Amino acid sequence: MSKLSAVKEMIEKLLKDESKPWTKYIALAEQKLKVDRLYIFLGALVVLALYLVLGVGQQLVCNIIGFVYPAYCSMKALESPSKDDDTKWLTYWVTFATFTIIEFFSEYIVCWVPVYWLMKCLFYIWLMAPTEYNGSLILYRKVIRPRFVQYEPQVDKLLSNASDIAKKAAASTLYAEKKD
Repeated sequence: MSKLSAVKEMIEKLLKDESKPWTKYIALAEQKLKVDRLYIFLGALVVLALYLVLGVGQQLVCNIIGFVYPAYCSMKALESPSKDDDTKWLTYWVTFATFTIIEFFSEYIVCWVPVYWLMKCLFYIWLMAPTEYNGSLILYRKVIRPRFVQYEPQVDKLLSNASDIAKKAAASTLYAEKKD
């Protein structure tokens, strides 16, 4: 029960954090509806979950959740003097991109999963969770980084060869145009 209490306290703290962009909207809803902001938040989550299972355009809604807030936080991180937040959001984007590539190749399979968009949305939220060890850090450290370190020399060599080929092709094209 103490974990549930800790999660509740963390959510309540986030809902009252004046530095977050959503605080003023939740405070306004709390004032108008005369309902505690925690219940407004939980109600919004239930409506969103139902929409992601039953609604139309779930892919767009899910991708907005996985993109808009992290993009906003990334821009704020770039403008802050601290580099810790830059690393956090860069790790998110590396994990996001890796998942997007994997998803592209499995799209025909996952579209048959009835609650796929809800699961994907929960996955995105786990990746960006405001905790010390959120999903993006865990996946980066345990899955992505070891593969990167393993294949980095081969990828660097491949990119170098591709760059050389592109330079030669561009030079030969320029030489051919000057000849004509």
